[in-house]
Amino acid sequence: MPASPERLLPDTFNRLAWSNLAAQSAEQIALAAAPIVAVLLLGAGVSETSLLQTALTLPFVLFAIPAGLMADRISRRTLMASAEALRAASLLAILSLVWSGTLSMWLLALLGFVAVCGTVVYSVAAPSLVPSLVRPHHLPIANARIELARTVAFAGGPAVGGALVGFVGAAPAFGFAAALSIIAVVLLSGIHEPARPIIPRRKPTHDIAEGLSFVANHALLRPVFVTQFIFSAASFLTLAVFVPYAVRHLGLSASGVGLTLAMYGVGMVIGALVAARLMQRLPFGTVIALGPIVGFAASVVMALTIWLPSPALACLSFFLLGVGPILWVISTATLRQSVTPPSLLGRVSAINVLSFGARPVGTGIAAIVGGMYNAEACLYLAVAAFAWQMIVILASPAVSLQRQPDMAVDSPRA
Repeated sequence: MPASPERLLPDTFNRLAWSNLAAQSAEQIALAAAPIVAVLLLGAGVSETSLLQTALTLPFVLFAIPAGLMADRISRRTLMASAEALRAASLLAILSLVWSGTLSMWLLALLGFVAVCGTVVYSVAAPSLVPSLVRPHHLPIANARIELARTVAFAGGPAVGGALVGFVGAAPAFGFAAALSIIAVVLLSGIHEPARPIIPRRKPTHDIAEGLSFVANHALLRPVFVTQFIFSAASFLTLAVFVPYAVRHLGLSASGVGLTLAMYGVGMVIGALVAARLMQRLPFGTVIALGPIVGFAASVVMALTIWLPSPALACLSFFLLGVGPILWVISTATLRQSVTPPSLLGRVSAINVLSFGARPVGTGIAAIVGGMYNAEACLYLAVAAFAWQMIVILASPAVSLQRQPDMAVDSPRA
């Protein structure tokens, strides 16, 4: 009988995995609770909630690169624990303001912004820490564990946050999220991080340019970044128009729309569960290619609903859209960790997070094309975008890899 992942992976990594689950759950619960509290408690309208969502996403653009720079200069475990403590403090501040009746819209946005800054730092540093805690050939299993935790939090966190606000009030929702963040800090405190060579102090602009140059000139990482950027834009182009399209064209009710979107989470969970096994049985490059190919298939299935208005096809499309990205995230995270020298891992992880900046690009395109034409035109455009990202990765040398690359090492100069 093969050993379970828990036995293959060291205890110190398992602490990281549980910490990641607690941290990701805290994030999703707080992100779900914040707009609900804004509307129900503070009477916010569309413009106010839109500004709140902007405040909760802006840190990913502003602080991903600085977070990567810090992750390469100081202890990643300490950095993650400090970031999670910052998030816990901001959530406890919201809790105290709710209890005292002094919470305002701008305070909610400010403290939410601070909490998400902690999220950004944690998200950048975690993939950089993993290779120092597990053996190289266990990286796929370790990354699958990390992504499974994120997926479970992504699927269940919003429901838990909404239920807490709806049934017991805003304060317990933020209190529960803060408690999870504190648990994450405690778990991180028990992790032993191997010592790293001291990096000479240089200008931050030099270090940032070094990370950008490494990705831009790397034959494997450059097409991966481009593919992920296009994929993010295409997926959010689809998500932006789906709800009105589903109600008008597919005849779905509110519950039907919710059930269809839930298939996205189901696909993510199943993808995370099977990813490690697929990476053991298929060539490494094949698994990398599967994500973009499955994404393209999902867009084609969704476009078919224009001609065959079937809710079942829409469910299948979102299921595939969940499976594909998880296989992609796990396989490409393993690739980045393998080919990137340890001293650059934080900055390279940060550049990967920057690809999420394509999401508002996708929603912006949806607003323009949907306004000029209709949702159907957006779905056809999404098929073209998904085909583009598939072609980019299939034309790259990454799909020719038969196995996980050997671990890169720092040059003596570094």
